[in-house]
Amino acid sequence: MTKILVEKDSYFDSVFLMLINSSIKKQEGVMDAVVAMGTAMNKELIADLGMRDSNLTNATPNDLIIAIKADSEKNSENAVLEARKMLNKKAKIAEKQGYTAKTLNSALKADPDSNLVLISLPGEYAARETRNALNSNLNVMLFSDNVSLKDEVELKKLATEKGLLMMGPDCGTAIINGKPLCFANMIRAGNIGLVGASGTGIQEVTCCIDTFGGGITHAIGTGGRDLKNEQVGGMMMLMGIEALKNDSKTKVIVLISKPPAPAVAEEVLKALEAAGKPGVVHFIGLKGQPDRGNVYFAKNLEETALMAVALGKGEKYQTTDSVAAAEELDKIAENEAAHMAKDQKYLRGLYTGGTLADEAMILFEEQLGTIYSNNQSKEELLLKDPHQSIENTIVDLGDDIYTIGRAHPMIDPSTREDRINIEAEDAQMAVLLLDVVLGYGSHSDPAGAVLDSLKKAKEKAQTRGGYLSIIASITGTEKDFQGYQQAESKLKSIGCVVMPSNYRASVLALKIISEVNK
Repeated sequence: MTKILVEKDSYFDSVFLMLINSSIKKQEGVMDAVVAMGTAMNKELIADLGMRDSNLTNATPNDLIIAIKADSEKNSENAVLEARKMLNKKAKIAEKQGYTAKTLNSALKADPDSNLVLISLPGEYAARETRNALNSNLNVMLFSDNVSLKDEVELKKLATEKGLLMMGPDCGTAIINGKPLCFANMIRAGNIGLVGASGTGIQEVTCCIDTFGGGITHAIGTGGRDLKNEQVGGMMMLMGIEALKNDSKTKVIVLISKPPAPAVAEEVLKALEAAGKPGVVHFIGLKGQPDRGNVYFAKNLEETALMAVALGKGEKYQTTDSVAAAEELDKIAENEAAHMAKDQKYLRGLYTGGTLADEAMILFEEQLGTIYSNNQSKEELLLKDPHQSIENTIVDLGDDIYTIGRAHPMIDPSTREDRINIEAEDAQMAVLLLDVVLGYGSHSDPAGAVLDSLKKAKEKAQTRGGYLSIIASITGTEKDFQGYQQAESKLKSIGCVVMPSNYRASVLALKIISEVNK
C-alpha cells in the first residue's frame, strides 16, 4: 500500500527529515519511506522506489513530501501519523525558540553585530546567498556542496578582495573563537591554529591535540577543492595562514589536506614559511618530506598533533614509535589472533569519516599492496559493487553512493549497522576496523547505536568456531556531549579494542592481519 502526501510551502531541514526517514522505516509494516523536500533528486528517488503519484509532478523544492510504502492501509496511515507527529514536534520547538529569520537581510537586522554566516542550501541557491553575505562584509562557512567550480573561484576571489573568509563549499568542520561549527568537537583553548581541507582530518587532529594536553585558537575549513584544483589555487588556505599569522594567540600553524596540486602546495608552503611561526603540515597520502626551516612534515594525523603540541611548548618533537609501544601492540595482536579460525584472514574497515578511511587505506596499501575500496584511485581495486566487500576492504560510508535518501552515517548510524550485519555473514573476516566520531553534528550516541550489531557479529564468528577482532578509534573529547569515556566503556563492554587514534587503531589492525596470515 503506497500513500503520498505533498504539503505546499512547508520547509524542514534535510538532515532532520533524513532522521525522520530512519525512524519511520522502523514502524510496523513499513517497507520504505521518504520524508523529504520536493527537489528533483528526491522525486526521482521516490519514483525509483516504485512510489508514483500525480501530485509529485508539481511538487517544488519548497514543498514537503511524505511517501510511505507499507504492507497495509492501516500501517501506511500509522506511518503518516508518526511522521506528522515528529514534524509537528519540530515545528513547536522552533516556535518556542522565538523569531527565526527568513532571509539573510532580516537576520542582520535582528543581529547587526554578526560577522559570520553559515550557509546550508541546495547548491543552486547557495552561491547566490554566499555572494550576498560577502557583499554584506560577512565571513562565510558554506556547508553546501554542488556549487560549481566557476562560482567557487569567483566567490573566493571576492572574499580575498574583501579580506574575508569563505570556508567551503562542502566545508563541514570549523572552530572559530572556541565555537564548534557543524561537525566539530569541544577542544580546549590553546596556542595552535589549524587550516584544513579535510573535515574529519581537522576533527582527528584537534581531538588528539586536546588528548596530548594542547589546545587551539581556531580551526579554519577551506573545502575540498581549495588545494586540489589549480583554478581555486588554495585561496582560502592562504587566507587562513595570513589570519593565523596575524593572530597574537596563535604560536603554531597546522595545515591538513588531501594531496594538493603540486603548484598550489608549493605556494602554500612558501606562505607558511614566510609566516615565521612554527608550522606542521600533513598532506594525507603524500610521502614524507624533509623539514623546511620553520615548517615540519608529519607522517600521519596523530603525529601532526604531537608535533604541534611539542612546538606549542617550545620543544622539539620526539617520535613516539618506541620499542615499548610496538611491543604492546604486538602483544594485543597476538592475543586477538590466537582465537581465530584458520579461514579468517581479511580486514573490513567501515568508516564514517572519509579522511580516516583514507589514512587507514594508505597504511594498509603500503604494507599489503591490495586494498579494495569505494574510494580507490586504482581502477582495478575499486569495488564493482560498493555494497559488497572483496578480501581486504575499507569503505567510506559517508560517500554519496551510501547516503542517497539517508543522512550521513555520523548522523544516522543505521547505514553502518546494515553493513556490519552483511559483513558478519562472511566467515573469512578476521578484523573489523571502525571509527567512532563524537561532537556537534554527530549522533547522540554513536558507540551505543552500533553496539548491538557489533555484539551479534562477534557472536556469529564464535558460533562458527572463530573469533572476530573489533578495533575502534574514538575521535572526540570528554567535553563532547556524548562523553569520550562513555563511548569507550560501551565499546569495551562487548570486547572491542579501543585505540586513542585512528592511526594507532589501523596499525594494530594491520598487525593482527599480518599475524593471522603468517
